[in-house]
Amino acid sequence: MVSPEFDIRPSVLVGDTADVYLQRTLTILRNEGINPSVTMEFFPERRGMFCGIKEVRALLAKVLPETGSEVWALEEGEVTESKEVALRIKAPYSAFGLYETTICGILASCSGWATAARECVDAAQGIPVVAMAARHVHPNVVAIIDYSSVVGGCVSVSTVLGARLSGITPAGNMPHALPLLMGDSVKAMQSFDRHMPQDVPRVALVDTFKDEAEEALNVARAFREKLRGISINTPEERGGVTPELINEVRGRLDQEGFRHVEIFVSGHFGPDKIHEFVEKGAPVNGFGVGSTISSTPPNNFSADIHEIDGKPVARRGRTPGITPNPRLDRVM
Repeated sequence: MVSPEFDIRPSVLVGDTADVYLQRTLTILRNEGINPSVTMEFFPERRGMFCGIKEVRALLAKVLPETGSEVWALEEGEVTESKEVALRIKAPYSAFGLYETTICGILASCSGWATAARECVDAAQGIPVVAMAARHVHPNVVAIIDYSSVVGGCVSVSTVLGARLSGITPAGNMPHALPLLMGDSVKAMQSFDRHMPQDVPRVALVDTFKDEAEEALNVARAFREKLRGISINTPEERGGVTPELINEVRGRLDQEGFRHVEIFVSGHFGPDKIHEFVEKGAPVNGFGVGSTISSTPPNNFSADIHEIDGKPVARRGRTPGITPNPRLDRVM
């Protein structure tokens, strides 16, 4: 993955996305002339993939002083254990205390999404997984959920912005709207072929009007070797996408000599359903996953001050002083 360029918005920098008590605390400390160097540690609630640290670093690069600060962290994509310190910041409190909410939120959401993506990727056992979560979240976070999915192992994502942030090419053929508007799946694919650049794979949607196998054969006969693959997203009202359906479509394509045509599936796929397809040997060349990633709960992160001007401190129930973790590397 290339180095992503995160957009740290002015509303974040001025503290409008922070819990208001942090704003009030900063005002009080500033008026009292109190600004010690503190060490704050961030840790997750449960085991999972660590994601979001590159965005956090982009934020910290804008607010921390050039001297007198240290940032230690795990790498993007590492697995964290429950309560393991994944990020440690040492700096004047006024430089970063306002961003505790934002840092926890970034790490919680991104880690949750990345973990869900990884579970799907692991279940697929080498079959590519494409993240299609954008339609299930607010557009302001589309790029971040796509980026987190790539950290989790997805080979591509469905949006241009998410792909740009991740340094990859977006994936997707056509919505059901295109064949419906064109009146025929073959006509829709012919139009697609006329107007899309040649580097866009020719993948036809084949579940709109007729039996999936029939539509697949119709498109394959029209495009022959030019057809890269077919996409199947049969709705639950028609029984959904099943291993048996994919086996039938594969068999009919092979019988007519279209062994080169790949089959991509989507529609309510998560780790369990993907595992079922893999275990049954369903001839799938790629899975599209959406709501499984978007609906996963965040892996909540908490933050605690453990040192003030080098003196070990802690709230009740926590151990004063820096929490040892040899896995942390200094990143800033």
